[in-house]
Amino acid sequence: MLVNVSYNNKTLTRKIDEAVGKPFVLKDRWKMKGIGSPKLFITHASIEINNLLILDNNTDCCNIEMRPKGIIVRFRSLLETFALIIPYYKLTIYKGDLGVYTIFKDHHCIRVQADTNSVQKYFRKILAYKADNSPTSIEDL
Repeated sequence: MLVNVSYNNKTLTRKIDEAVGKPFVLKDRWKMKGIGSPKLFITHASIEINNLLILDNNTDCCNIEMRPKGIIVRFRSLLETFALIIPYYKLTIYKGDLGVYTIFKDHHCIRVQADTNSVQKYFRKILAYKADNSPTSIEDL
């Protein structure tokens, strides 16, 4: 789900919380040593996201927030903030050559540059959390 999150909208916030869970409490954030990514530079995006990014001449960058049941990829275009809501069961991450990670959800994709060690460490954290908290059988759903 690609949505504009620039303004407070209770129904949209409720939908996001249903899809990826409420934000982690402070205790869990400390235990996980942070839930947010460093600044990620976008090198490629799917058509719908790219159409939003080309509206301004700023550097295309995003950040990722971990939630209990998924992640939120946020980026800005003009003066608006957009979010790609991705539950863990629809999340696919590929590591490419030269430190590039591609994040997929259905027909959306974002490719980001991961040239620093902290970015690679963050993606390992996402994948480890996804593996530890994914249901192992149909009864777990």
